[in-house]
Amino acid sequence: MAYQASTEEHPIEIVNIASLENRVKENMERGAFGYIRGGSEDEWTMAENTHAFKKKKIIPRVLRGIDHVSLKTTLWDIELDTPIIQAPSAAQGLAHEKGETNTAKGVADAGSIFSISTYANTTIEDAAKAAPNAPQFFQIYMSKDDGFNQFILTKAMEAGAKAIILTVDSTLGGYREEDVVNKFQFPLPMPNLAAYSEQSASGDGEGKGISEIYAAAKQGLVPEDIRKIKAFTKLPVIVKGIQAPEDAEVAISAGADGIWVSNHGGRQLDGGPASFDMLPLIASIVNKRVPIIFDSGIRRGEHVFKALASGADLVAIGRPIIYGLNLGGAQGVKSVFDHLNKELSITMQLAGTKTIEDVKNTTLMD
Repeated sequence: MAYQASTEEHPIEIVNIASLENRVKENMERGAFGYIRGGSEDEWTMAENTHAFKKKKIIPRVLRGIDHVSLKTTLWDIELDTPIIQAPSAAQGLAHEKGETNTAKGVADAGSIFSISTYANTTIEDAAKAAPNAPQFFQIYMSKDDGFNQFILTKAMEAGAKAIILTVDSTLGGYREEDVVNKFQFPLPMPNLAAYSEQSASGDGEGKGISEIYAAAKQGLVPEDIRKIKAFTKLPVIVKGIQAPEDAEVAISAGADGIWVSNHGGRQLDGGPASFDMLPLIASIVNKRVPIIFDSGIRRGEHVFKALASGADLVAIGRPIIYGLNLGGAQGVKSVFDHLNKELSITMQLAGTKTIEDVKNTTLMD
């Protein structure tokens, strides 16, 4: 039997982002849902990512004459309608038959940034064509094969990528028990791999498990890899997967143009700290030299507010966007942005902050 993904195309009603998970569970094949939802080992770090936001409190300010707020912000010279962007996520064809093309459209409609993964079910070119006037980034898992790295980076440049995201926390896959129980293998090809496999014997990912996919990844990433990507592409490089302040310093010294604080949504190392717990420490070391993007655990507009107040310039969401994609296609993706923007707007006004810069200058209480 061929794999069946959602074909839904409509806005979705959202009471809260967390409630989407059960709706998607009923709407998606078991193995696909387990792959998207799951974290590593006991999923302790995955749970801590969201729980950590409860440790900080917002002290509301009043009598400031605020009758509306603005979510507009910028990253470098890219103007955005929201401080929320999309985190690169692999294999979106598991959630919807139009996969990354629909996600690109939905993110563009939200006035945000779409990032396509090396392991997408859509080509870099097709994702760019789906939203030709919107900014897109390309996320690379460095391969042991330098020929592949140059091939895929060239495709990203030709498609107009505005930046390269180098993921550094995934030189192999975390131990995800749900994938083991479901004996999960990718049922769909990854065309960015397929295009290169025409020149090699690397294959297109179809029928492989996550450990087989990661087998091609470069195991020993070093600061020089940042320099190589910058030299080859002449594009900004954002280093994703920073969890220790010391590593932020190493990355910036190697030329990183942005630091992405993330523990991969709890999908890699279990037992590590919540990303939010590390954000202020990393922000202190970065000291505004480069922008900071934050992900892992965002499920409320309040969480977005707290991350921005703790040193992030932008926040990114992964699973919620995939859930919106499954339930409503491109319009479902935009519905997720709309809901979080609504919650964030309410939080900002009630906290006495009119702009995103005001939020960044807010001090939270322990």
